[in-house]
Amino acid sequence: MIVPFKYRGQSTGVLIIENLRAEAFSQYDEHLMVVITSHLAGLIEYTRLREEAEGRARSLGLIHEVVQQVIGLNDKKEVAYITADLVAQYFKYELAAILLIDDEQKYSIQGIGGTQSETVKRALAGQGFLLPNGVTGHVSQTGESILINDTKLEKLHVPLKGWAARSEICVALKDGENILGIIDVESREQNAFTHNDLIAIESLAGILAAVISSANQYQKLQETIRQLRTIEIELNARMEAQRSAENRLIQAAKLAAVGEMAAGIAHELNNPLTTVTGFSELVLEELPDGSAHREELEMVLREARRASDVVRRLLDFSRQGERTRIRADINEVVNDVIALTRHLIHTNNVELRIELNESLPWVSIDHNQMKQVLLNLIHNALQAMPKGGELQVGTSTAKRDERDWVIMSVKDSGIGIKPADQERIFEPFFTTKGDRGGTGLGLSVTYGIITDHGGTIEISSEPDKGSIFAVWLPI
Repeated sequence: MIVPFKYRGQSTGVLIIENLRAEAFSQYDEHLMVVITSHLAGLIEYTRLREEAEGRARSLGLIHEVVQQVIGLNDKKEVAYITADLVAQYFKYELAAILLIDDEQKYSIQGIGGTQSETVKRALAGQGFLLPNGVTGHVSQTGESILINDTKLEKLHVPLKGWAARSEICVALKDGENILGIIDVESREQNAFTHNDLIAIESLAGILAAVISSANQYQKLQETIRQLRTIEIELNARMEAQRSAENRLIQAAKLAAVGEMAAGIAHELNNPLTTVTGFSELVLEELPDGSAHREELEMVLREARRASDVVRRLLDFSRQGERTRIRADINEVVNDVIALTRHLIHTNNVELRIELNESLPWVSIDHNQMKQVLLNLIHNALQAMPKGGELQVGTSTAKRDERDWVIMSVKDSGIGIKPADQERIFEPFFTTKGDRGGTGLGLSVTYGIITDHGGTIEISSEPDKGSIFAVWLPI
């Protein structure tokens, strides 16, 4: 006797009963078995539905664990990498691959996991995983999910050399109407996936699409922030360069104004000063050593000579005469000036340290003018160390503003310069040594010479800690 299991008109199985005797079963037995099988069919369907629900619950639980690992990540590549690995691990899939679309609308594998992931990587051997006429291509174009339990019967499936997949699930990652990528799961076993697997992957794809979309927005925001920061840095650099240029222009204007004034008055002062100096010398020659007015006359001569020196420096400051530039080693200038000032440095109880770069490239300079620059800087350093100290003179090279430079520096351990005074230190007639006979022209002349050579002079100073003057000359 054969009795079908029927549930809602659909046969789900059969009950077969056999006996060795003929006419062993009656119509009553048949009716009884029909009642029994109808109840059993309901129980079987209930069991199937319960197992399916439990399977879905397990799948959703595993998906929740996967999502917990990737939620909050801001790098979509990292999201794809972790998700593919966890999906393959939790669901025991042989292969799980996630492909994402880039800015050029091209798909590439960003995450791959499973026991056969290395096999598939070798099988790809440089070719793309997404095939336009295959399952992945179809899903990426239409956004429709595909479940295949026998790839041999599926026309869309394109075999991959070295990897024989028999079952496949492919689901699109969609943000509204936009397709962000695909999830592809494969197995070498036939009928490896159920409808529950498809539902689980579709559920994961929906959450993953939101995470990747957020990561895309975050990365675009970060790129915008980076661009804004770059623009801010460039703008600050341009503003600083503009301020520096303005300061140089102001300084040059001041120097030009003083130069015009100096040129006009220096010659007018020179003649009477020469007369005073000359006649003072003549009178002193005739005065006896014990004369009552000799001391006053010597003071007159001394002050006249000091005034002549100021006039000479004014003329040096304003002179627009011909310059003699030659290619020279700046170390020669340093050695010449040190030879002239070594005794003066020693008598001022100052320890001298010289640090020269012996492989300096040459620069185009006026030898005498550059000596004057270094002499001014050394004299200023000595005056800043009335009780002695340490003086360091050095040369080096550096690269700045896409140019190569030679640097000549003078460093002292003296009283330093106040920050407010550093801004005016190169202005004509500004001096911090008025009580010691300073005229305020030394650094102005120095600044003019360096600027005329196409270079710059920079100062770094702290009160009671000393100062560093660095002369930058273009190679």
